[in-house]
Amino acid sequence: MTKTYHETTVVEYDRTGDVDVLERRVRPLRPPGPGQVVVEVISTGISHIDGFIRTGRETAWADEAFPRGSGSDFAGIVVVGDPEGLFRRGTEVIGHVRSGAHARHVVVSTAAIVVKPPHVSWEVAGGLYLAGATALDMLDEVRVGAGDTIVISAAAGAVGSIEAQVAKHRGAGVIGTCGDRNFDYLRQLGIKPVRYGDGIEERIRELAPGGVSAMIDNFGQDGKDLADRLGVPPARYRSSEDRRDTELRLLQDDPESVAHGTAQLQQLAELAEARAFTLLISGFYPLDEIAYAYDDLQNLHSRGKIVLGTHPVTTYRTLKARDVHEAQA
Repeated sequence: MTKTYHETTVVEYDRTGDVDVLERRVRPLRPPGPGQVVVEVISTGISHIDGFIRTGRETAWADEAFPRGSGSDFAGIVVVGDPEGLFRRGTEVIGHVRSGAHARHVVVSTAAIVVKPPHVSWEVAGGLYLAGATALDMLDEVRVGAGDTIVISAAAGAVGSIEAQVAKHRGAGVIGTCGDRNFDYLRQLGIKPVRYGDGIEERIRELAPGGVSAMIDNFGQDGKDLADRLGVPPARYRSSEDRRDTELRLLQDDPESVAHGTAQLQQLAELAEARAFTLLISGFYPLDEIAYAYDDLQNLHSRGKIVLGTHPVTTYRTLKARDVHEAQA
């Protein structure tokens, strides 16, 4: 007999603002309609675009009604399956929604979920969609493949690290810009690190004597000028503004956008299962500590992804190596 779920906990906000506008609320959980399932969320990612939307910095959402849900990425377990039997109760899934993933349960279309591969951890699965689909879209747009040399800025972040690893998986040589603290991390991924700042063009040329064929700028500072000086064709350069536009497209809920996002998510799940890339989880916080998690994200120094858990084993906070490094700097 199928268990009935009448209510759930969600994170919402009634006005734009900083993290203090976020509130945990108990809401009725509507029954799934045709082609929908109920998923108990195990993990859910946070991203910079979530914060931009919440603060009102992202004007594309200005007409969205309040209260608004928070978050787009999630992974969990189907607790009420669809009548068609595509996703039965107990199926472990990864999915995406326009907003509202920061919750204990979501009602979601079967068109927006894929089966979670067995060797992809819950933490990685919950933070996979927006960063990963953005990375794939950007790489597809600049047509990265074997024989290319690509420069990726902010290569230690969630989007940048997936871009760098998948580009390498496709046969490209990859140079990743970063701060000193992330040199060893990128080297471990097989990426050539290069320091930000004055002289970066010369440092890149030393690492790529044959030239650079593509560039993705996730950092947003003088990327186009650097790409021009390196001789990157305009069609093979993508800016931080291009990334923003890509993320917004991936958050649309029309059928075509959902289908595209889910196709990219399926590819990501397969690549993650095959270990074509690893997504470092630099912070894993209880859903109740979402404000603290956003504070961590806004430091702009995190490697990989920050993820929320709805059933954490412990709420004890551990001291992070980067906190120690920054305290000593």
